[in-house]
Amino acid sequence: MEYTTLAAVDLGSNSFHLAIARVEGEQLYPLDSIKEAVRLGLGLGEDRRLDAATQERALATLKRFGERLAGMPAESVRVVGTNALRVAKNAGDFLAAAERTLGFPIEIIAGREEARLIYSGVVHSLPLTDRHRLVIDIGGGSTEFIIGVRLKPKEMESLYMGCVSWTRRFFPDGRIDKRAWKSAELAAREQVQPIVARFEKAGWKEAVGSSGTARALSEAMVASGRADVGITAAGLAWLRDAALEAGDVRRLALPGLKDERKPVFLGGLAVMSGIFAELGLERMTLAEGALRQGVLWDLLGRVHHRDIREVTVDRFVRHYHVDLVQAQRVGALAARLLEDLEPGTGEKAFLARRFLGWGARLHEIGISIAQGAYHKHSAYILANADMPGFSRQEQARLSNLVLAQRGKLAKMREAFAQDPELATLAFCLRVAVILKRSRRNLRLPAIRAARKGRDFRLSIDGAWLAEHGLVALALEAEGAEWSNAGFGFAAIAA
Repeated sequence: MEYTTLAAVDLGSNSFHLAIARVEGEQLYPLDSIKEAVRLGLGLGEDRRLDAATQERALATLKRFGERLAGMPAESVRVVGTNALRVAKNAGDFLAAAERTLGFPIEIIAGREEARLIYSGVVHSLPLTDRHRLVIDIGGGSTEFIIGVRLKPKEMESLYMGCVSWTRRFFPDGRIDKRAWKSAELAAREQVQPIVARFEKAGWKEAVGSSGTARALSEAMVASGRADVGITAAGLAWLRDAALEAGDVRRLALPGLKDERKPVFLGGLAVMSGIFAELGLERMTLAEGALRQGVLWDLLGRVHHRDIREVTVDRFVRHYHVDLVQAQRVGALAARLLEDLEPGTGEKAFLARRFLGWGARLHEIGISIAQGAYHKHSAYILANADMPGFSRQEQARLSNLVLAQRGKLAKMREAFAQDPELATLAFCLRVAVILKRSRRNLRLPAIRAARKGRDFRLSIDGAWLAEHGLVALALEAEGAEWSNAGFGFAAIAA
């Protein structure tokens, strides 16, 4: 299905952003954008739980976003959450309310996935060049570093420091003195130090800043006549001196510094100063693109079926030396079973088939670690590896699917309760693994699958089963396993 309009929502630790774009062939043209300073990161208490007031503020913003997005197909909207929602212990409860309010599912993306999307948004807003670029994005709770050339990121890192978290840690009451400043800048340098050698080895010819902190610092410098454009080391030193002289951010009167940025300005300034010092930067240009634009470009690839997730799955298949012939055997049979259970041709059915296909191609990656309990190794890799294009929820779902392919199913009871469709996909993969266990092109009889409520049925030729005792024994044992997971299973001789 083709979409003429796409939307991205970025639930940042400082601000929430909504971006809507029109699709014209391979291009995106901005239609609308909304930004609200929610300060999600400031609502994290010492116990790393979002407080009630911050949640209410966030939900009010999402309600307004939902009004703007009303009527858009779910597949044309992508919503991502970043650092504050990565670390909040009560993120699950908040996300349930947030999804009901917004009307669309919310993905929590890992730091390096955030870096990849930021780079995509930045480079699509700049002229293409063969020079290596260093992109730095200081957000509310994390800072992303990327070195790339043209459209391809080569080095990516996400560090847990940002304008909100540094302001809260070092300047909680808005006051600043030399001691607090030194502590904040040194702490930022300590965060950056471990990645310096790797990034310097990759090298860059141009440093580019994106998002609100970089823009606020540049606007203050340019409006004060301390820079012609972008950010300079000399300009950062001048801003530091101005802040120290004021002694309190509330008394800091700088041309170009907006009131809405002041509450997190000191933290952002300290982080950027630490980065400049540790990486030896003298100047930085600015980019219009950021995370939300990257999400839009990634979404465009998905709806045009050039999904980065397919590239990631292919890379994992190669890296873990998957027996691709066996993966294709299992995948083809699992897909046939799913056609019986969900014969539709809509977007939902397409997504289910694609997810099952990924599971089939990756279900044996753990064999490269050990053959025994390989499904557990496979699940662990998928849950914890960096997988460009996949959200945390998608990785967890893929991990659970692969974990369910064999062994005890009682462990899947909670996952199946939370995601009923996962049980259907697991049934298809599990049965396919059983029937293709010989790893040969075994001729199978006619097989049909059905599901009624929580009961699965598999119809298979009785004479064939009688000749294949190991398969018959495995299918017979499935009844008890599915019962332990809260479902029914029966293999019926046709």
